[in-house]
Amino acid sequence: MDMDVDETCKAQAEEKPLLVILVGAPGSGKSTFCEDVMRSSSRPWVRVCQDTIGNGKAGNKAQCLSSAANALKDGKSVFIDRCNLDREQRSDFVKLGRAQIDMHAVVLDLPAKLCISRSVKRTGHEGNLQGGKAAAVVNRMLQKKELPKLSEGFNRITFCHNESDVVAAVNTYSALGPRDNLPHGCFGQKNPDAKVQVGIMKFLKKAPADAASSENSIRNSISPQTFEKQGSSCKAVEKFSSLSDNAVLKSKEVEKPAVRSGSHASHVSLDDVPTLAFPSISTSDFQFSHEKAADIIVDKVLEFSDKLGNARLVLVDLSHKSKILSLVKAKAAQKNIDTRKFFTHVGDITCLYSGGGLRCSVIANAANWRLKPGGGGVNAAIFNAAGPALESATKERAKSLLPGNAIVVPLPSRSPLFVREGVTHVIHVLGPNMNPQRPNYLGNDYGKGCKILQDAYTSLFEGFASILRTQAVQSGGRNEGLGTKSLEHSENSPRNHLTNTDQKMKRDEVHESEKRRKYKGSEDDFEIDFTHSRAGKIDIKEKKAVASTHKAWGSWAQALYHIAIYPERHKDDLLEISEDVIVLNDVYPKAQKHVLVLSRTEGLDCLSDVKKDHLQLLKKMHAVGLKWAEKFLQENASLSFRLGYHSAPSMRQLHLHVISQDFDSKHLKNKKHWNSFNTVFFRDSVDVIDEVSNHGKATLKDDDKLLAMELRCHRCRSAHPNIPRLKSHISSCRASFPAYLLENGRLVHAAAPAEAGSS
Repeated sequence: MDMDVDETCKAQAEEKPLLVILVGAPGSGKSTFCEDVMRSSSRPWVRVCQDTIGNGKAGNKAQCLSSAANALKDGKSVFIDRCNLDREQRSDFVKLGRAQIDMHAVVLDLPAKLCISRSVKRTGHEGNLQGGKAAAVVNRMLQKKELPKLSEGFNRITFCHNESDVVAAVNTYSALGPRDNLPHGCFGQKNPDAKVQVGIMKFLKKAPADAASSENSIRNSISPQTFEKQGSSCKAVEKFSSLSDNAVLKSKEVEKPAVRSGSHASHVSLDDVPTLAFPSISTSDFQFSHEKAADIIVDKVLEFSDKLGNARLVLVDLSHKSKILSLVKAKAAQKNIDTRKFFTHVGDITCLYSGGGLRCSVIANAANWRLKPGGGGVNAAIFNAAGPALESATKERAKSLLPGNAIVVPLPSRSPLFVREGVTHVIHVLGPNMNPQRPNYLGNDYGKGCKILQDAYTSLFEGFASILRTQAVQSGGRNEGLGTKSLEHSENSPRNHLTNTDQKMKRDEVHESEKRRKYKGSEDDFEIDFTHSRAGKIDIKEKKAVASTHKAWGSWAQALYHIAIYPERHKDDLLEISEDVIVLNDVYPKAQKHVLVLSRTEGLDCLSDVKKDHLQLLKKMHAVGLKWAEKFLQENASLSFRLGYHSAPSMRQLHLHVISQDFDSKHLKNKKHWNSFNTVFFRDSVDVIDEVSNHGKATLKDDDKLLAMELRCHRCRSAHPNIPRLKSHISSCRASFPAYLLENGRLVHAAAPAEAGSS
């Protein structure tokens, strides 16, 4: 795309208002959420609150609807600050959405005890819901709770289960500029069927009617340490940290075997408390003594564990046989370090969440002095996983690094690590070198080496502390990741030249607009199409087809497009390159063999863009996909393959999936993954070729209900309650495939391979 076209597209992009419906019980923090975002956001927001809609007094739903509609008409984004705990209450607000408005829900599904304690303690509430009556109201409302679903009409739903989730959501919406969009989908949902949180009924049996006795009941229900920490003021109760949440409701702790198997912590909650994952500095390529390094790690963790509040530190290595992990684990146990605040973990530091469910908002990189990609080990892995965005962001912060120092780099939102893993910052740290083949060799001087390594870990942990302080300031001081003691220490630190910069940093990078972002048609055209649809009484399926052709692709969905346009930049990752197509492995394969055949035609973003003119390209893609399927069958004749397209792909640029039917993959994790390949949402390539040949377009099956269907075996069609049970079944199921798959070459197997262009 040349610069003139690029600028034209940018000029055509208009501000797209958001309508964000807050969902949560009284005391969940809806009003505070709105105020925090509106205080720091550059996007124009309007808060619509029923408690104050009537000139500062309580009003009704109709007034809220009218106020929201007027604000949206003026191009402003809107927060609907009501409880909205059931679908019926939300439905009228959802109807306000139209083609040029993004419909979001933010669900503040915090522990019931926390909501009740806040409601009981507060005074001067806008809706006068406070004191002893609040407990009964919260209980009654939570019993009728219906969590929102995308099928209601939302583009995006964010679930917040603790204060760390809330802070992350506040930061996300605060960082949105007027023209920025967020990825669509459902984020953070844990248990969609939960109606009343565990333990609430037992708790409420003790709740008396008057405020004073209610306060005592709540105080007795929560650990004394929590109340000592929080104090008796309303503001203190509002500041419950996620650590307090864990103390209140142990049942909220989530145990994920994938993480527990590699961690020495036996009772670690995987709630999203601030977490720094770091490798052992200097013990690999720099050949520092493991024994001495382990002592320094444990001493520094012990020094910082209390100063970091409820934040966690995680030492990560790739191997279960790691010597440094074993040493640190044993030494940490000897010093009785709290395993909720520090533990070791076996895994790849670049995919801790996607590979095992361990959320780490910050990761450390064992960098080289030039702060450059390349080399090997952790440095190469992190730069590769983060993409060019990390190198660019690093250059803006520093060009070199001295041993014993660290530099904090905010990770731009276009980085795959940000999108896939939720990593917001990378901290580059450089330790001492005991390898004569590397720069700054210390000649086996461990006196000097130990001092430098101690400084390196101090700089690293202080960098993490600076991030927590910045987030606390941005969230109005509610994040209790740091205690007062920590703040005093950091202000007096000799390395404050590193952290002061980080305290002041602005996250402008977080939602940078992509230079090459483009919209398929202007928003005016979008509105016209829908106006004509209403006038002509076109059904909802045709409206969805129109919407698909005008989809605005966020920066996170552009990866395949950039590979198609600039394959020379990615040649090491590609299996095949030709003038028309590219073949590459799916980054998150859903089966033993899963490759993508990617069209190189610019402007052909997805199946809805395909016309009869593209028929030869479709046949070429099918032929290439078939060639690779047959190649895999020569290696393993027991496999079977399907070739097809998703009706509504999440990634821009038309691509054909070639996927084996074993579905044996750690990346196949949820119902959406399964149903996107095993319902009519997945369109077989031969059928698409037939339809385009005969009708000039493919039939799209873009329906959220398809992805939410029950889990059924793709062979025998038996139903299963969850993915683990389904995987266990399909690993042994030997039923023949359904008859329709055995027709027209839809199924490719060793006995009777399908032929390209069978249409």
